[in-house]
Amino acid sequence: MYTLSKQVATVYVGRKPLMNYVLAVITGFNAGAEEVTLKARGRALSHAVDVAEVARSRFLEGVKVGKIKIGSEEISIEEQNRTRNVSTMEITLTRSKPKPKVKPKRKRSQKEKKE
Repeated sequence: MYTLSKQVATVYVGRKPLMNYVLAVITGFNAGAEEVTLKARGRALSHAVDVAEVARSRFLEGVKVGKIKIGSEEISIEEQNRTRNVSTMEITLTRSKPKPKVKPKRKRSQKEKKE
């Protein structure tokens, strides 16, 4: 369900409850990943969209949808001796870089001002 390598995490979305996948996305970002990719196919496509929106809007600040890649795969059905097209989707969530904190200027004491 979840893999992490080189600062990119991948979550494969299937039939499990929505919050399991949301937790996997949160875990990916907390582990230091800059991007988390949700991959789904077939009936799980809408589930992947829901996971991305719940994670982004309710739990993670500064996370945006980076890329959405759609496509299809041919799957052979050996029993019926034919192929079938199955839709696929990859949603990449990226964490926006935090703004650097500006250090407040230190007030100089009277002694420092005279010197």
